[in-house]
Amino acid sequence: MRLLVFGGSVFLSRTVAQQALQRGYDVTCASRGVSGSPPEGARHVTLDRDDPDAMASLRGERFDAVIDVARRPSQVRHALRALSDRVGHWTFVSTGSVYADTATPGQRVDSAPLLPPAPPDADESDIGLYGQLKVSCEQVVAAARGDDAFVVRAGLIGGPHDVGDRFSYWPLRLARGGEVLAPGAPEDDVQVIDVRDLSAWLLDGAAQRLTGTYDGVGEVTPFGRLLERVAAGVGAHSHLTWVDQEFLVGHKVEPYMGERSLPMWLPLPEYAGWSSRDASSAYAAGLRCRDLAETARDTLAWERDSGREHPVNAGLTEAEEAELLAAWHERQGEPGS
Repeated sequence: MRLLVFGGSVFLSRTVAQQALQRGYDVTCASRGVSGSPPEGARHVTLDRDDPDAMASLRGERFDAVIDVARRPSQVRHALRALSDRVGHWTFVSTGSVYADTATPGQRVDSAPLLPPAPPDADESDIGLYGQLKVSCEQVVAAARGDDAFVVRAGLIGGPHDVGDRFSYWPLRLARGGEVLAPGAPEDDVQVIDVRDLSAWLLDGAAQRLTGTYDGVGEVTPFGRLLERVAAGVGAHSHLTWVDQEFLVGHKVEPYMGERSLPMWLPLPEYAGWSSRDASSAYAAGLRCRDLAETARDTLAWERDSGREHPVNAGLTEAEEAELLAAWHERQGEPGS
């Protein structure tokens, strides 16, 4: 297969390119080249997708499949206009951020309401419009390809090469041992997929010419069970102290990502639907998810090979966590652990 990957140097698109090479595909990665290099063995075409004429670098070429992860509608439009009639199968990786209802658990891709698309004059660099811009991208793909496209709305992705730290925080933290501050309650739902499983399914979909729109998300898992599997994967011996969300909000702990945050934790009930999507249609179409213990083990190994022992883009520092645990035990009238 002759495959064109837009990107190819960072996390998901890089993993797609790497796995495609392992399958023996002829892989071309197209990007500006400022975020790193694609995997060895891939051809790299340098282009800036903000330039309407960028696709001239691929003039006359044909591809069996394209995998695109863009979030700017103009970039998606330029690519489709230039290449659609020379590509056999088109995959667009969208996001669960396109959904308007984050509160209702168990929603399905075929019935969940979407956000409105971004206005035509929207600033495409505005991260606050991320979900709406992805809706616009999906509409651009539908206008160009009709029903002949594979659209995958990804959720939280973890695994090796993830520098966002939303999943990585937990293998790194549990591996340090000791008392660990766990957010919310053990029964709260979380949903994470290994980047290698999502990538494999994207490539399977391209090979099988799969079409339609799916949620490419992991299995719904209680937070306590997730941390059990992470601990098993990294060989951790830690004590979890579950801290309720009212305490976290009162102490200005951010949800999900960023500084002074607890990754994967989201306030309830307003986000009860974010990590509990019904992805049965994707599983029926071949998506498979590995044991998260394996994801945690391999993530920790990659982090350590990269020289990182502490997350930098999400989570609590050791000092912040210790301060919060001390305050929690004081409030509970307990001695610190």
